[in-house]
Amino acid sequence: MKKIILFLSAAVVFASCSKDKYTISGTAKGIENGKTIIVETQDANGMGLIAVDTVKVENEKFEIKGKALEPIFHTLQVEGIQGKVPFILENGDITVVIDKDSIQKSKVSGTYNNDEYVKFNEEIKVVQKKLMDFQTKNMVAMNTAQQAKDTAVINNLMQEFSKLQEEVSVTSKAKYISYAETHPKSLISALIIQGMSSDPSADIKKTEAIYNSFDESLKNTKPGKAIKKKLDETKSPTTGAPAPAVGDAK
Repeated sequence: MKKIILFLSAAVVFASCSKDKYTISGTAKGIENGKTIIVETQDANGMGLIAVDTVKVENEKFEIKGKALEPIFHTLQVEGIQGKVPFILENGDITVVIDKDSIQKSKVSGTYNNDEYVKFNEEIKVVQKKLMDFQTKNMVAMNTAQQAKDTAVINNLMQEFSKLQEEVSVTSKAKYISYAETHPKSLISALIIQGMSSDPSADIKKTEAIYNSFDESLKNTKPGKAIKKKLDETKSPTTGAPAPAVGDAK
Protein backbone atom coordinates (compact mmCIF):
# COMPACT_ATOMS: atom_id res chain seq x y z
CA MET A 1 0.00 0.00 0.00
CA LYS A 2 2.84 2.41 0.89
CA LYS A 3 4.44 1.75 -2.51
CA ILE A 4 1.16 2.59 -4.25
CA ILE A 5 0.77 5.82 -2.26
CA LEU A 6 4.37 6.81 -3.00
CA PHE A 7 3.84 6.08 -6.70
CA LEU A 8 0.65 8.16 -6.83
CA SER A 9 2.33 11.02 -4.96
CA ALA A 10 5.21 10.99 -7.43
CA ALA A 11 2.77 10.99 -10.34
CA VAL A 12 0.93 14.01 -8.93
CA VAL A 13 4.19 15.89 -8.45
CA PHE A 14 5.30 15.06 -11.99
CA ALA A 15 1.96 16.17 -13.43
CA SER A 16 2.02 19.45 -11.52
CA CYS A 17 5.57 20.15 -12.69
CA SER A 18 4.69 19.47 -16.33
CA LYS A 19 1.91 22.06 -16.11
CA ASP A 20 4.46 24.73 -15.19
CA LYS A 21 6.43 24.24 -18.41
CA TYR A 22 5.73 23.85 -22.09
CA THR A 23 6.98 21.38 -24.64
CA ILE A 24 6.39 22.05 -28.33
CA SER A 25 6.68 18.78 -30.23
CA GLY A 26 6.87 19.52 -33.94
CA THR A 27 6.65 17.43 -37.09
CA ALA A 28 8.22 19.03 -40.18
CA LYS A 29 7.76 16.44 -42.92
CA GLY A 30 9.73 17.22 -46.05
CA ILE A 31 11.80 19.94 -44.39
CA GLU A 32 15.56 19.43 -44.57
CA ASN A 33 17.78 18.79 -41.58
CA GLY A 34 19.33 21.94 -40.21
CA LYS A 35 16.53 24.27 -41.27
CA THR A 36 15.71 26.77 -38.53
CA ILE A 37 12.37 27.11 -36.78
CA ILE A 38 11.98 30.57 -35.22
CA VAL A 39 9.53 31.33 -32.41
CA GLU A 40 8.34 34.93 -32.62
CA THR A 41 6.08 37.21 -30.62
CA GLN A 42 5.14 40.89 -30.66
CA ASP A 43 7.64 43.37 -29.30
CA ALA A 44 6.87 45.49 -26.23
CA ASN A 45 5.25 48.19 -28.37
CA GLY A 46 3.16 45.72 -30.35
CA MET A 47 4.59 47.17 -33.56
CA GLY A 48 6.55 44.20 -34.86
CA LEU A 49 7.75 40.65 -34.24
CA ILE A 50 10.86 39.61 -32.34
CA ALA A 51 12.50 36.20 -32.16
CA VAL A 52 12.37 34.61 -28.71
CA ASP A 53 13.68 31.13 -29.50
CA THR A 54 15.10 29.03 -32.35
CA VAL A 55 15.58 25.34 -32.99
CA LYS A 56 16.94 23.20 -35.85
CA VAL A 57 14.96 20.53 -37.66
CA GLU A 58 16.37 17.04 -37.17
CA ASN A 59 14.92 14.03 -39.00
CA GLU A 60 11.78 16.03 -39.81
CA LYS A 61 11.20 16.76 -36.12
CA PHE A 62 11.83 19.61 -33.71
CA GLU A 63 11.24 20.23 -30.03
CA ILE A 64 11.17 23.42 -27.98
CA LYS A 65 10.92 23.58 -24.20
CA GLY A 66 10.50 26.43 -21.77
CA LYS A 67 8.23 28.09 -19.25
CA ALA A 68 5.40 30.52 -19.99
CA LEU A 69 4.26 33.04 -17.39
CA GLU A 70 0.88 33.35 -19.13
CA PRO A 71 -0.70 32.37 -22.47
CA ILE A 72 0.42 34.73 -25.26
CA PHE A 73 0.10 34.56 -29.05
CA HIS A 74 3.28 33.57 -30.88
CA THR A 75 4.15 32.46 -34.38
CA LEU A 76 6.48 29.86 -35.87
CA GLN A 77 8.57 30.87 -38.87
CA VAL A 78 10.18 28.08 -40.89
CA GLU A 79 13.39 28.99 -42.71
CA GLY A 80 12.80 29.14 -46.45
CA ILE A 81 9.00 29.02 -46.22
CA GLN A 82 6.73 32.01 -46.60
CA GLY A 83 4.00 32.53 -44.02
CA LYS A 84 3.83 31.86 -40.31
CA VAL A 85 2.06 29.40 -38.02
CA PRO A 86 0.12 31.25 -35.29
CA PHE A 87 -0.26 29.54 -31.92
CA ILE A 88 -0.69 30.33 -28.24
CA LEU A 89 2.40 29.69 -26.16
CA GLU A 90 1.29 28.34 -22.81
CA ASN A 91 2.44 25.68 -20.39
CA GLY A 92 1.56 22.14 -21.39
CA ASP A 93 2.25 19.79 -24.29
CA ILE A 94 1.76 21.55 -27.63
CA THR A 95 1.81 19.56 -30.86
CA VAL A 96 2.61 21.26 -34.16
CA VAL A 97 2.41 19.64 -37.60
CA ILE A 98 4.00 21.85 -40.25
CA ASP A 99 2.58 21.74 -43.78
CA LYS A 100 5.47 22.99 -45.91
CA ASP A 101 3.36 23.19 -49.08
CA SER A 102 0.63 25.29 -47.47
CA ILE A 103 1.76 26.81 -44.18
CA GLN A 104 -1.81 27.95 -43.47
CA LYS A 105 -2.85 24.29 -43.25
CA SER A 106 -0.36 23.54 -40.46
CA LYS A 107 -2.02 22.19 -37.33
CA VAL A 108 -1.56 23.11 -33.67
CA SER A 109 -3.17 21.20 -30.81
CA GLY A 110 -2.70 19.81 -27.32
CA THR A 111 -3.45 22.62 -24.88
CA TYR A 112 -6.73 24.28 -23.91
CA ASN A 113 -6.17 27.67 -25.54
CA ASN A 114 -4.71 26.26 -28.74
CA ASP A 115 -7.57 23.79 -29.15
CA GLU A 116 -10.05 26.63 -28.49
CA TYR A 117 -8.29 28.87 -31.01
CA VAL A 118 -8.61 26.20 -33.70
CA LYS A 119 -12.31 25.58 -32.97
CA PHE A 120 -13.09 29.30 -32.84
CA ASN A 121 -11.36 29.90 -36.17
CA GLU A 122 -13.30 27.07 -37.80
CA GLU A 123 -16.60 28.61 -36.64
CA ILE A 124 -15.64 32.04 -37.95
CA LYS A 125 -14.52 30.55 -41.28
CA VAL A 126 -18.03 29.16 -41.77
CA VAL A 127 -19.45 32.67 -41.40
CA GLN A 128 -16.78 34.29 -43.57
CA LYS A 129 -17.27 31.63 -46.28
CA LYS A 130 -20.34 33.50 -47.54
CA LEU A 131 -18.11 36.36 -48.65
CA MET A 132 -15.64 34.03 -50.32
CA ASP A 133 -18.44 32.17 -52.11
CA PHE A 134 -19.93 35.44 -53.37
CA GLN A 135 -16.59 36.61 -54.74
CA THR A 136 -15.93 33.27 -56.44
CA LYS A 137 -19.41 33.12 -57.93
CA ASN A 138 -19.34 36.68 -59.28
CA MET A 139 -15.67 37.07 -60.23
CA VAL A 140 -16.22 36.47 -63.96
CA ALA A 141 -19.26 38.77 -64.06
CA MET A 142 -17.34 41.54 -62.29
CA ASN A 143 -14.34 41.25 -64.60
CA THR A 144 -16.58 41.27 -67.67
CA ALA A 145 -18.47 44.32 -66.40
CA GLN A 146 -15.25 46.19 -65.65
CA GLN A 147 -13.89 45.50 -69.12
CA ALA A 148 -17.16 46.63 -70.69
CA LYS A 149 -17.40 49.58 -68.29
CA ASP A 150 -20.90 48.42 -67.39
CA THR A 151 -21.43 50.59 -64.29
CA ALA A 152 -24.93 49.25 -63.70
CA VAL A 153 -23.68 45.68 -63.20
CA ILE A 154 -20.65 46.84 -61.24
CA ASN A 155 -22.75 48.95 -58.86
CA ASN A 156 -25.29 46.18 -58.42
CA LEU A 157 -22.61 43.63 -57.51
CA MET A 158 -20.92 46.08 -55.14
CA GLN A 159 -24.22 46.80 -53.38
CA GLU A 160 -24.93 43.09 -52.99
CA PHE A 161 -21.44 42.52 -51.62
CA SER A 162 -21.73 45.43 -49.17
CA LYS A 163 -25.06 44.10 -47.91
CA LEU A 164 -23.55 40.64 -47.44
CA GLN A 165 -20.55 42.16 -45.63
CA GLU A 166 -22.90 43.86 -43.16
CA GLU A 167 -24.77 40.61 -42.54
CA VAL A 168 -21.53 38.72 -41.97
CA SER A 169 -20.27 41.46 -39.66
CA VAL A 170 -23.40 41.28 -37.50
CA THR A 171 -23.27 37.48 -37.36
CA SER A 172 -19.56 37.48 -36.54
CA LYS A 173 -20.00 40.03 -33.75
CA ALA A 174 -22.78 37.93 -32.21
CA LYS A 175 -20.53 34.86 -32.32
CA TYR A 176 -17.66 36.78 -30.69
CA ILE A 177 -19.85 37.92 -27.81
CA SER A 178 -21.47 34.50 -27.38
CA TYR A 179 -18.04 32.87 -27.27
CA ALA A 180 -16.71 35.29 -24.65
CA GLU A 181 -19.82 34.78 -22.51
CA THR A 182 -19.43 31.00 -22.52
CA HIS A 183 -15.63 30.64 -22.27
CA PRO A 184 -14.47 32.42 -19.09
CA LYS A 185 -11.01 30.82 -19.18
CA SER A 186 -10.12 31.26 -22.86
CA LEU A 187 -7.53 33.77 -24.02
CA ILE A 188 -9.71 34.32 -27.10
CA SER A 189 -12.46 35.66 -24.82
CA ALA A 190 -10.09 38.19 -23.28
CA LEU A 191 -8.97 39.38 -26.72
CA ILE A 192 -12.57 39.75 -27.84
CA ILE A 193 -13.54 41.80 -24.80
CA GLN A 194 -10.34 43.84 -25.05
CA GLY A 195 -11.49 44.84 -28.52
CA MET A 196 -14.96 45.69 -27.20
CA SER A 197 -13.51 47.80 -24.39
CA SER A 198 -11.72 49.94 -26.98
CA ASP A 199 -14.81 50.33 -29.18
CA PRO A 200 -16.73 53.55 -28.37
CA SER A 201 -19.90 52.06 -29.87
CA ALA A 202 -19.79 48.93 -27.69
CA ASP A 203 -22.14 48.45 -24.73
CA ILE A 204 -19.89 49.22 -21.76
CA LYS A 205 -22.21 47.47 -19.29
CA LYS A 206 -22.16 44.33 -21.43
CA THR A 207 -18.38 44.53 -21.72
CA GLU A 208 -17.98 44.88 -17.96
CA ALA A 209 -20.45 42.07 -17.22
CA ILE A 210 -18.56 39.63 -19.42
CA TYR A 211 -15.23 40.71 -17.97
CA ASN A 212 -16.56 40.18 -14.43
CA SER A 213 -17.53 36.62 -15.37
CA PHE A 214 -13.96 35.76 -16.35
CA ASP A 215 -11.86 33.36 -14.33
CA GLU A 216 -9.22 35.10 -12.21
CA SER A 217 -6.46 33.45 -14.26
CA LEU A 218 -7.82 35.18 -17.36
CA LYS A 219 -8.19 38.54 -15.61
CA ASN A 220 -4.50 38.35 -14.69
CA THR A 221 -3.31 38.04 -18.31
CA LYS A 222 -2.07 41.09 -20.22
CA PRO A 223 -5.33 41.49 -22.18
CA GLY A 224 -7.30 40.90 -18.97
CA LYS A 225 -5.43 43.69 -17.21
CA ALA A 226 -5.83 45.95 -20.25
CA ILE A 227 -9.60 45.45 -20.11
CA LYS A 228 -9.70 46.35 -16.42
CA LYS A 229 -7.66 49.49 -17.05
CA LYS A 230 -9.93 50.54 -19.90
CA LEU A 231 -13.07 49.93 -17.86
CA ASP A 232 -11.66 51.94 -14.96
CA GLU A 233 -10.91 54.82 -17.33
CA THR A 234 -14.57 55.03 -18.31
CA LYS A 235 -15.66 55.55 -14.70
CA SER A 236 -15.42 58.48 -12.36
CA PRO A 237 -12.41 58.12 -10.04
CA THR A 238 -14.55 59.08 -7.03
CA THR A 239 -17.93 57.41 -7.48
CA GLY A 240 -17.25 54.62 -9.93
CA ALA A 241 -20.02 55.99 -12.13
CA PRO A 242 -19.49 56.62 -15.84
CA ALA A 243 -17.39 59.73 -16.40
CA PRO A 244 -19.43 62.75 -17.58
CA ALA A 245 -19.06 63.88 -21.16
CA VAL A 246 -16.86 66.90 -21.80
CA GLY A 247 -18.92 70.04 -21.27
CA ASP A 248 -21.53 68.33 -19.09
CA ALA A 249 -19.62 68.47 -15.84
CA LYS A 250 -20.66 71.23 -13.46
